[in-house]
Amino acid sequence: MPDPIQIVEALLFASDSPVEAERIREVLELGEAAEARALVEELKARYDADSRGLSIVEVGGGFRMVTRPELAPWLLRLARSRSRARLSRSALEALAIVAYRQPVSRPEIDSIRGVNSEAVLESLLDRRMIRIAGRKDAPGRPFLYETTREFLVAFGLRDLVDLPKVQARPGEPGSGGEAGTAPAAGPSVAGDAPPESPGSGGASLPSG
Repeated sequence: MPDPIQIVEALLFASDSPVEAERIREVLELGEAAEARALVEELKARYDADSRGLSIVEVGGGFRMVTRPELAPWLLRLARSRSRARLSRSALEALAIVAYRQPVSRPEIDSIRGVNSEAVLESLLDRRMIRIAGRKDAPGRPFLYETTREFLVAFGLRDLVDLPKVQARPGEPGSGGEAGTAPAAGPSVAGDAPPESPGSGGASLPSG
């Protein structure tokens, strides 16, 4: 029979939401919830005594295993590194369009890129770089896409306002020296580029 504290540790590690003392009591078949709470407190004390990278916190009526706040900078570096490593050129192109044109539908993205973007958008959804923001009031009611907090973290942005400004090309609206000032209304990303030249103006997302 494993140590009850080991079981509590496994429960907290495996759960993606706070685990209530009553739930721990049920799983371990304890007499009182107070016994479950005491096991959690003992586990927490062990983590604190060993100065581990993880700690146990009480939040939302339950207990969670979390990383220590002081380690956040290294976790952000890891998230950025992973996200960039996995994104292909086509994914970055579609992501830039979503970032600057959001909320934007797939037909609009297809029109700008000149190719079908379904697989690329599914990949970005899987990686939580974008999410579905609703449906467009247009024939077929296509999904609208917008970027996520994970996108901001991956590219080191505090807000969408931090997106690099894109200079409009001569002949385009706003080309009189007025760069885009807001992501939702910014000028072209792969721009208002004609379909026959897909990807000619992919946005340069920040690299730092």
